Amino acid sequence: MSTFAVIREAGPAWRDGGIYEQPGVAEHATFMNALAEQDFVLFGGPLAGTEDGRVRVLLIMNAKSEAEIEHRLADDPWAPTEQLLTVSIEPWKILVGAELLANSQTT
Repeated sequence: MSTFAVIREAGPAWRDGGIYEQPGVAEHATFMNALAEQDFVLFGGPLAGTEDGRVRVLLIMNAKSEAEIEHRLADDPWAPTEQLLTVSIEPWKILVGAELLANSQTT
């Protein structure tokens, strides 16, 4: 497994308002929480100041490949509606705090 930094942002179907005003927010939250429970999403959330408007989200993900991330995120209820678009998936080499993260994943 490798660690990836993923950026997702509001797509063309994003409605005026923040995250909690979007249709299907409960289903999206359930989906993302399930990915976190599976240790596929390690950390995630809106970049500061974007949660009340056109959101930009940073996800730190644990995956075999970019293709796996694309495949799994395609099941997000907000993906087919284009409320959220994945704009970048980049391998991330953790230098500071890597040992702390490794220890948290084994406990």
